[in-house]
Amino acid sequence: MKKDIETKIAVFPMPVLMIAAYDESGKVNVMNAAWGMICAEDKIALFIDEDHKTTKNIRAVKAFTVSLANEKNISEADFFGIATGNKMTDKFERTNFHAIKSSHVNAPIIEEFPVVMECELAEVVQTENLHAIVGKIVNAQADEEILDAKGKVIPEKINALIFDQFQNNYYNVGEKVGKAWNAGAKFMKK
Repeated sequence: MKKDIETKIAVFPMPVLMIAAYDESGKVNVMNAAWGMICAEDKIALFIDEDHKTTKNIRAVKAFTVSLANEKNISEADFFGIATGNKMTDKFERTNFHAIKSSHVNAPIIEEFPVVMECELAEVVQTENLHAIVGKIVNAQADEEILDAKGKVIPEKINALIFDQFQNNYYNVGEKVGKAWNAGAKFMKK
């Protein structure tokens, strides 16, 4: 039997995405965002408020990167969500992380995170109920130690963080429990 719970509705799991962009002078800013997802084969949508420093930077330079946060860098990832670049001008520098310029877009790649998508700003969607940054993914990179022999990412090796909006906790991604487009195949037979 179900029981009514508080009205804070949540989806679990949510990704822990590190959104990075340069400002107009080339200064790096990074934010932690859980409200984002792939929305097409080569697109990502970030449902982030228009007042974020990173959002302002993306609108100005028309490019950004999205990295997957991992357990190894949980403190820095959390800090990027606690601090605001609108008030803390040395936010990125405080972590001692390293950024290199993408060779595909005008955006920084944060070297410490294991997977990154390099994006051009495709569209800003602004309605009464929604503000979304949509990026066209033009390249993706991953650390070699998380790749298999065919060059594909091994999810378990990322130790990716996921966010729990119910109780505001982080978890890491666990073991594989099934194969997509296979686990439910038995129901296709009559």
